[in-house]
Amino acid sequence: MSILGNRVVRTEDPDLLTGAGQYVDDINLANAAHVTFVVSTMAHAHLADIDTSETKSMPGVLGVWTAVDLPFSTYPAPMFMLSQEMPRTYLATDKVRYVGEPIVAIVTDEYYQGQDAAETVIVDYDPLDVVVRPEDAETSDVTIHEAVTDNVVGRLGTGTTADFDGCDVVVEQRLVNQRLAPAPIEGRISAATWEDGRLVQYSSCQGAHPTRDHLATAYGLENDQVRVVVRNVGGSFGAKAGQTGEETILGHLSREVGRPVRWNMARSHDMVGLAHGRGQIQTIKIGGSNDGRITAYQLHVIQDGGAYPGMGAVLPFMTQTMAPGVYDLPNIGVSSVSVATNTTPTTAYRGAGRPEAAAAIERAVDMFAAEIGMDPAEVRRKNFLAKFDEPVTTSVGTIYDVGDYERALDLALEQANYAELRTEQARRREAGDTVQLGIGLGAYVEITAFGGGGEFGTVELQPDGTVLAKTGSSPFGQGHYTSWAMLISDQTGLAMDDIEIFHGDTDVVAEGGTTGGSRSLQIAGSSMQNASVKLVELAKDKAADLLEASVDDIVLDTTEGAFHVAGTPAKSVDWAAIAGASDDVLMGVSDFSADGPTFPFGAHVCVAEVDTDTGMVTIDRMIAVDDAGVILNPLLVAGQVHGGLAQGVAQALLEEFIYDEDGNPLTSNLGDYTIPSTMELPMFERVPMETPTFMNPLGAKGIGESGTIGATPAVQNAVVDAVSHLGVRHIDMPCTPERVWTAIQEAR
Repeated sequence: MSILGNRVVRTEDPDLLTGAGQYVDDINLANAAHVTFVVSTMAHAHLADIDTSETKSMPGVLGVWTAVDLPFSTYPAPMFMLSQEMPRTYLATDKVRYVGEPIVAIVTDEYYQGQDAAETVIVDYDPLDVVVRPEDAETSDVTIHEAVTDNVVGRLGTGTTADFDGCDVVVEQRLVNQRLAPAPIEGRISAATWEDGRLVQYSSCQGAHPTRDHLATAYGLENDQVRVVVRNVGGSFGAKAGQTGEETILGHLSREVGRPVRWNMARSHDMVGLAHGRGQIQTIKIGGSNDGRITAYQLHVIQDGGAYPGMGAVLPFMTQTMAPGVYDLPNIGVSSVSVATNTTPTTAYRGAGRPEAAAAIERAVDMFAAEIGMDPAEVRRKNFLAKFDEPVTTSVGTIYDVGDYERALDLALEQANYAELRTEQARRREAGDTVQLGIGLGAYVEITAFGGGGEFGTVELQPDGTVLAKTGSSPFGQGHYTSWAMLISDQTGLAMDDIEIFHGDTDVVAEGGTTGGSRSLQIAGSSMQNASVKLVELAKDKAADLLEASVDDIVLDTTEGAFHVAGTPAKSVDWAAIAGASDDVLMGVSDFSADGPTFPFGAHVCVAEVDTDTGMVTIDRMIAVDDAGVILNPLLVAGQVHGGLAQGVAQALLEEFIYDEDGNPLTSNLGDYTIPSTMELPMFERVPMETPTFMNPLGAKGIGESGTIGATPAVQNAVVDAVSHLGVRHIDMPCTPERVWTAIQEAR
């Protein structure tokens, strides 16, 4: 019986729960010094002077550095589709462009000495006007980067405009997909030292090898002159996919003081220093007939890229790619402009452009349904792409692999007892209850493993008959060790305890990429399976010699973990015997490469109560159908979905990173930035659904971001639905009590 498809407890957890796991802060670097950064307290200003004279004489200070003291120039150039005239230096030079931008680096013997020394740095700011609102950035007289004449980072679009002629009904709305702080439990942290002339960096990131390549380029070194080690990572959600300036210069500071150095950013600094997510202003226009058929859809996006263009400014590409969602919309137009603002740069936060696309189309469909007076579930059914098991090309040119969107919605509605909920909603409305009921739907499709490709993977037989698997994929909570061991066990018959998984050391693992875009199982997992198959084939050759039989007659009994001649299982050899008889190391090396991405889909139903006197929203139920193809481990899938749902609910109701009109952050700590606790979240209800993909041998699609993508519009739609009978047409996220109460009062 295969282990695949079973609820296997995470093998990673015992170490993590008992404190045996190793994070960057646990690395023992003898005589390590501590790095503290002084960051900008102004959103936009010339640096008239930086006085560090007192700082250098403070107790424990080993050195103080500003931009002029560094041998580096600028960050790597942004993607080709973005403006190349907005460079970013590792420390601010003559100007700061957002609160939190690093200006001065201080190295001290002890951590607390750095905090004291930072207080003595005097930065003379010459304030400049700011641009904070993305909608103002394109036409503002304030130019953030001097080499360009405006704040436009880049433009994208389908080159088409939807035709609304002939529509019975047309609905337009401005939507806010607000800026979010990723806020992982472990913030930015790193350590660096030099060993035998090589830079060794311990990093909390999403990929050791891309980090190594970045550092090698920055220092003018060959790749083999840099070693990057990544062990446990305390969360990321996309925010740690790239190296920041602070992390990059640690090696230089270590070389200058002749000691290892550590850096651990305080939470309040990390909230403005770690790149933010989302940050889109969307304008939707949707039209169709009174019988519920949608015939036209237009989406325009203004993307906030923050002070320096990077991954966040590219997100509209993914929003455009997934703009039609699960619907048959042949008449569609998408356009976008990415702009720079005097705020923290944005990046690819959980879902990276796909949640934004789903939020736009799902809110648009609900508004269209409300306008024509039709149940939103029925409108969705009328417009879904029909079930397909061969590739379908959407109106924006995206090629979906497989889909059965109506089935996902039906399963979610059945679990929710949808008809009964609508009956109860009608009763409360008729009675004029203070607490009203809202039912919100969110149907979605997303793209995972964008670009396809492969991932490094080897499975090596050890002298004692166990195996060592090396993967280029870096986990940060996904459960890779458990998943990869399950796949190897399934192919080899070895017990999971006899399988060691290793990742995250560029001296040990030859290659690796960035873990992101929900690509791990379908790409790195398929590579593990592929390498295991190859190891089994090599082992069959050895078994044939030991059993004095033709290799074509050798079979592997995965139940027993032993090889025998077909038809004669009584005489067999196990993996230990194979290892003992092998002069050379047997190692399966993966050559798997996916031809393209996959498209998970699903439907979520949110049942919410809204107190019309206070605007308070309570989530009673959250039902999720998330189809990620063949499920390897239901326990891991449940964890990913639950985490995604929590973040989706949080965006819909609670989280928003806010700046005042001068660019000062107002939510830079966890007292003001309202991350949810278990008190704000219900027990989630998951309904299984599996539609295998043909894009990889596992039949698997990504699951890490699906919960977030479907949950956000479902919750927002539920809140609006609860008070729509009072005349409320739309409420922007987050649907805070104040915002909900205000919408009710304005409608009345």
